[in-house]
Amino acid sequence: MSEERINSQVPQTEEQAAQDLSEQCLIRREKLAALQAEGRDPFLVTRFERTSNATEIKEKFEELEGTTQKIAGRLMSKRGMGKASFCDLQDQDGRIQIYVQVDDLGKDEYDRFKKLDIGDIIGCEGTVFRTKRGEISLHVQNYILLSKSIRPLPDKWSGLKDMDTRYRQRYVDLIVNPEVRETFKKRALIYRCIRKYFDDLGYIECETPILNTVQGGATARPFVTHHNALNIDLYLRIATELHLKRCIVGGLDRVYDMGRIFRNEGMDTRHNPEFTTIEFYEAYTNIEGMMERTEGVIKYVNKIVNGKDVIPFGDLEIDLGKPFAKITMTEAVRKYAGVDFDQINTREEAVEVAKKHGIEVEPKHERGDILSLFFEEYAEKNLIQPTFVMEHPVEISPLTKRCVDDPRLTQRFELFINGGEYANAFSELNDPIDQRGRFEQQMRLREMGDLEASEMDEDFLLAVEYGMPPTGGCGIGIDRLVMLLTNNTSIRDVLLFPTMKPLDSDRKVIKQADEPVKIEEAVKEPVDFSKVEVEPLFTDYVDFETFAKSDYRAVKVLECEAVKKSKKLLKFLLDDGTDEKRVILSGIHEYYEPEELVGKTCLAITNLPPRKMMGIDSCGMLISAIHHEEGEEKLHLIMLDDAIPAGAKMY
Repeated sequence: MSEERINSQVPQTEEQAAQDLSEQCLIRREKLAALQAEGRDPFLVTRFERTSNATEIKEKFEELEGTTQKIAGRLMSKRGMGKASFCDLQDQDGRIQIYVQVDDLGKDEYDRFKKLDIGDIIGCEGTVFRTKRGEISLHVQNYILLSKSIRPLPDKWSGLKDMDTRYRQRYVDLIVNPEVRETFKKRALIYRCIRKYFDDLGYIECETPILNTVQGGATARPFVTHHNALNIDLYLRIATELHLKRCIVGGLDRVYDMGRIFRNEGMDTRHNPEFTTIEFYEAYTNIEGMMERTEGVIKYVNKIVNGKDVIPFGDLEIDLGKPFAKITMTEAVRKYAGVDFDQINTREEAVEVAKKHGIEVEPKHERGDILSLFFEEYAEKNLIQPTFVMEHPVEISPLTKRCVDDPRLTQRFELFINGGEYANAFSELNDPIDQRGRFEQQMRLREMGDLEASEMDEDFLLAVEYGMPPTGGCGIGIDRLVMLLTNNTSIRDVLLFPTMKPLDSDRKVIKQADEPVKIEEAVKEPVDFSKVEVEPLFTDYVDFETFAKSDYRAVKVLECEAVKKSKKLLKFLLDDGTDEKRVILSGIHEYYEPEELVGKTCLAITNLPPRKMMGIDSCGMLISAIHHEEGEEKLHLIMLDDAIPAGAKMY
């Protein structure tokens, strides 16, 4: 069956598509073998000199019309007309039509051209012209096959729409979805603009280490690795702050570092375990100076990337032209929660008001922590347009100077847009004695089980003891900024290769490089059920008609994250086989970490009415198996074979 035929027919069943794919791959391999037998192996070609590209020819047509140009790219369509063919050739910058006829190539070469497949990469030399229908094209005089595609691209009916496949096979996503290529071109432009903005202000780009001996600079759980030669454990950096401030101590007054950060935390539409930030620090300024820099760089980059102040973001319009709003955290909580923390002076008072508002408080939480919990619950979601939130509690700001008029608060701001944090800035703490006390409080939190609290960094304290000038510092999440400026609402859409759980992860074992590989037959350990206790079976019967009303479906876990302020709940974003993504909350965090469930196929009841849990609508129920062993509850989330498609009905 010809590929042109496949690309023009009605959509197929999955079984038909799989069979056709296998047949097409075989046919393409046979074509490759024939070329190699003729001495025309495309994989022996190492170079093709281009003189132009698709976009340049179109933009400079008046200048290039009638000239001979050499271009290269991927064949994306073929339209045969007997002794002539029209094809679309795609390169990095766009598509252009090419016109090929037998009189120019000769019969034998034209016959070979007609055997090319969609997806093959070719180089062409020809004359720039405009067709009778007005389309700018290249009249090909000769061509060369540069690479043979032995696997067909997705057909034009279904394309590549499955999000999981798009993220796993980004190379195909880039080929068939031009808007995806544009996103990553814009991402590269955003990088260049940010660097130019700070370079023009006299900042020095400093490279800070990715492997750290101390966990610090942010409140986050790190990845841990091991250095064999030194025989020590190391942390992948969770921030660049402490090393950049060492540079400030050393006399580099304006510094920045833009690069990857690694945090061993949950995954959702705004979080990926590895992500990109810029942190910048400037001596002799404070958070007011950081506000100017933060607002300045975002407006500067947006002007170059989008050329307009008001930009779309999902269903919203964000105005980056107006001066960014300012509000203190206490004012925001008073405005959106109706609670005035200026009138709450003790932890006991804060706990009491938290109980009345359903805010979950832990023993480690002080008055300032509870103020922050109120802000997260009531205020964040209302901050749609760019807003600087200032004066955070000292309990959640261990590296920040205190406010002079209220030492319970700090000289800090976060920038919020559409309910999400985009930047975090301080008037940096440069009092080494106060800083040691803050670190000691963080160590006490670690002893209470807070794995995100900072460790004591004696070398950083030593640096500050030599004297650090008054300094302002800020960090901006580059991925979220790219999301905003390219109108993408998921972080995975702006990462070329987002972190994905391997499809064969249950069978995959990572070994040390120097560890010999032993091939052994897996032996399944027997399970001891002797101490298991299960609930008695129900004795009341349910009529079949009632039972049949429950809609049990296979669902794929697209994203999973811990619900803020809840120790038990996980929030699942699920593919249930429809065009709408389903949200279900499940109280299984005690048994599973969210990242280990991404990519799994589970079982859910999908026709239950929505139920509010922590202010979030849970639309259905995931099915788990529960039993007890020696008085302790055990739970297993029911997971299905990954070969079962999303939406498959269970009987």
